[in-house]
This record gives sequence, C-alpha cells and structure tokens, in this order.
Amino acid sequence: MVSVTGIAAGLASQAVIESEDVDYWIVPEESSTESVVVGAGGLNLGDVHATAESLNQDERIDYATPVRLTLIPFQDTVTGEQTYVLTVGIIPRTGVEVFGLSTAPMTPGDPYYANGTYNGTWTGELVVNDAASTLLNASSGMTLSSSRAPDRRFTVTNVSTSQAPSIGGTIPIAVMHLSELQSMSGAQTGDQADQILVSTNSRIREELAAQYPRTTVVTRSGLAAQEVSTSSLPLAIALAALVAAVVVGVLFVTTLMGLEVNASRQELGMLAAMGFSRRSRSLIIAAETVVIALLGGLVGIGVGAVGIAGVNAFGTATLGIDAVARFDPRVILYALGVAVLIGGVGAVYPVVLSLRTTQLEVLSE
Repeated sequence: MVSVTGIAAGLASQAVIESEDVDYWIVPEESSTESVVVGAGGLNLGDVHATAESLNQDERIDYATPVRLTLIPFQDTVTGEQTYVLTVGIIPRTGVEVFGLSTAPMTPGDPYYANGTYNGTWTGELVVNDAASTLLNASSGMTLSSSRAPDRRFTVTNVSTSQAPSIGGTIPIAVMHLSELQSMSGAQTGDQADQILVSTNSRIREELAAQYPRTTVVTRSGLAAQEVSTSSLPLAIALAALVAAVVVGVLFVTTLMGLEVNASRQELGMLAAMGFSRRSRSLIIAAETVVIALLGGLVGIGVGAVGIAGVNAFGTATLGIDAVARFDPRVILYALGVAVLIGGVGAVYPVVLSLRTTQLEVLSE
C-alpha cells in the first residue's frame, strides 16, 4: 500500500515540466494537482514575459523562459476530427529542449507578443513528438488547424521522439510560441503562464523565490511529474491500494489471531478462573491484535519506502525520469492509521472466539 500510494503521490504531486539543462522551476505555491503532466484550472504566474526578460539579464542565468501547458484540439489531417494534444508554450531559444523536443526549428523569441500587444508576427510554428504526429496524421511541413484559432494556421516544423512517457503510452505533445498559445487559451490577459524554467549554474533559489509571492522554487532534484488533466487517476490508484491492504490485512490478522486464540485456550481459561471478566479478556485479545497490526504497519512502512526507492530507480534506468514515486512523511501516519483500522476490524473474530473458552472447559482438559 505504501509503495502504490507513493506512486499515486508522485503522479499527483505539484511539480514541473521536464526539460534538459533546467535547474530551477518557479511554480505557484497552491497549484492544483490532479494528474500527470499539465495543470488544468490551477493558479498561474502573471506578467511572465517581463519577468523572464529580467531574469535573462542576470549574468548568473543562462536562460529563463515562461511555460504554459494547455490541452489544445487540432484537426486530424485525414479524418478532420478534432484531437486534443498537450501543447507547451515557451519562448524558443537555441539549445532549449522541452520533453526532449528541440526548439531549434522555431523562430527565436516570441514575435507575436510584440511588447504585450499580441498583434505581432504570427509564426504558427509547431514542433511535435512522434505520438502527436501519429495521432494527427501530420508530418514535417504539413499544415494544421484548430478550433481554438479558426482563422490561424499552424505548420509542423519538426517531428521528433520525445522523452515524455506515461502510463499506457507516450503523451502527444506539441511545442509552440508562448504568446500564440496564450492567445488561443485566453491567457494573454495578465500575460499568464504555469511556471518559469531557469537554467543556471549558480545557487539563486532565494532570488527566484522573490520574483513572485506565494510561489515554490523547485530544483532539478525535486522534479517528479506534472498534472495532465483533471483526471482522478492518482486518487483511484491510492484508493485501490487502500482497499486491497485493508481486505488482505484483515483476513491475515483474523486468521493469525484466530489460530493464536485457539492455541491459547488453556491460558484464557486460567484467566477466567483467576477472575478476569469477559470484558477484560476481550480487551487483552483486542489489544494484542492491534499491537501486532501496528508492528506489521511499521515493517510495511519500511518495505514500502524500499519499494518506492526501487520504483524510482527503475524509472530512472528505463524511462529516464528522476522520480516516479514520492515518499511523503504524511504516509507514515496514514499507514499507521490503516494498520490500526486493520487491527480493530481483525480483532472482532478472535475476541468472539476467545469468549467461547470457559473455565470448566479448561479444567476438564
């Protein structure tokens, strides 16, 4: 349960977009965290172009770019159907990659922003991964359209293999200029973005935290995953682990303590002979059951922590991502609470069984 809950926490954790050579991510402190790669309806950062420009003037920073992530429908070039693609808006620059997608084929800068007027040159450039290319039946050089901007056209400038694995396959991803995505998603008002990526070799976390109130600066080592939709997948995973743990735990504890009570009938009869009431004997059996469940919970927490470390090691080795699962200290209290629940429910049968043992039955033996 602890291991699976750690995976669910990793999927649902507030984190950031994965990108090469990015050392810090500035994200809203209270972003919503429903799933794997893009936050939908969460808090946004404002005036991001000016902030990024200010950060890029700092000699300690190699580059800084705002990032906006939105699900945008694009039209399939064959069927004409609208298909949603995870669209990432950034300010392209040579050497910058997002999910392994190079922005080199894109026009540097953000021409459409035009100092905040959003009436500059519309490039319509898209860099897509192979999953998006297959989904939209689009190859390099082809033109796409979207219902979010019916009077605009988009050109696929490059198709490449991304590094954005997910449960069930690779996420379809398209990268475009930030201002163009802002205008399509209504985020041009206030110049909004989900986060700001900063590449630097200096320790400037405190300076970055001062850029916005109520934000969190996440380091590369703190990278886990980012939200992809309003899906309740992480909650479903955690609930499934809880139900499985409680059912299996109760059955195991009930069986174990039932056998123990049956083997200890003579001792229970002696307690009855010594004057221990039925209530006192029941309390002894219940307390023993709960203590055993708690000890199992402590062992389970340790084994679960090792399992989380193993999952992360496997994810790094096979998928190239740093953290699939996350061990939250609150999981300790959660696991102990579940252990107490298992012990409490599992104590019912052994308590009832112990009450069947009488003083006369033991003396007759």
